[in-house]
Amino acid sequence: MLASPAAKSASLTESLKPLEGKTLSGTARVLPDNEDAFVAESCNSAVAVSANGTGKAKNAVTTRKVSEQSVAYRFSKAAARYNSIANIQRIIAEQALANLPSALQDEALDIGCGTGIHTLALSKKGAVVTGVDIAEGMLAQAQKKYSDPIFGPFFVKGSAVDLPFCENTFSTVFSSMALQWASDTNLVGSEIARVLKQDGIAELAIMVSGSFDELKTARKVAQLPQADTYMPTTAQWVSGFKQSGLRLQRVITKDYVDTHQDIMSLLRSVKGVGAGETGRKQPPLTRRDIKKLAMAYSNMSNLESKLPLTYRVSHFRLEKR
Repeated sequence: MLASPAAKSASLTESLKPLEGKTLSGTARVLPDNEDAFVAESCNSAVAVSANGTGKAKNAVTTRKVSEQSVAYRFSKAAARYNSIANIQRIIAEQALANLPSALQDEALDIGCGTGIHTLALSKKGAVVTGVDIAEGMLAQAQKKYSDPIFGPFFVKGSAVDLPFCENTFSTVFSSMALQWASDTNLVGSEIARVLKQDGIAELAIMVSGSFDELKTARKVAQLPQADTYMPTTAQWVSGFKQSGLRLQRVITKDYVDTHQDIMSLLRSVKGVGAGETGRKQPPLTRRDIKKLAMAYSNMSNLESKLPLTYRVSHFRLEKR
């Protein structure tokens, strides 16, 4: 990694570009367990909320055992075709990048960098960027397409709960659609806080509980076993970040809706990008199961001709003080 002169990160006072897109019906719930941070967890709409102060977190959140090896295997397998099929993931990452200041200084880290396409975008903002990922297949794609041994971006293997970097290394930490696979929200927060420099910022887009609800409902209607991937709620991530000492500047929770022509296209969209890990062995769907699932999905009320699949994402802005 190139050495860069220390520089204070860009000011958080820079205005953020507003989130755009279809707003669905729903209301925000203000969580009462932290009086000096107003965290809205939106059920169906985009909600922007500010937060001040440092409320004490109460509980660590450890997800159902989804091994990093399983996640790494799935994403490595998807690596060669990932960029061509990860359309909704690209839209979410582009919004997360737009939430950052237009110009970055010093060194930046991209956690869960995948194929490196968004690591390159960070580099174009002016930072010296390192991407880290647990999937060797993803890193191979990133190194092949975007790595520059002199100017970067650079790519290394590593975990979000055990980042392979020294303390106070980065002025900016970025992550999009990766941290939901981590096993412990407190460890993620602690590691980000450890590698961030003083006054450094983190911009994180994390898929949260409430994602894939249409598919869960359709499986229930079709009387098929649930195949849930447990994801922490927005509030649980906030608790983990607070526990680490990071200051929550803003959280926006938004539903991004992907649409598909048929049930097989929808199921492939999840599996094809490596997102089907549940932490336990699942029996394969039979042709009869798939037919029942397709009928249940199509018969659900208020659905248009295409089948929707919702990714609920919280956009966090954090600062190390």
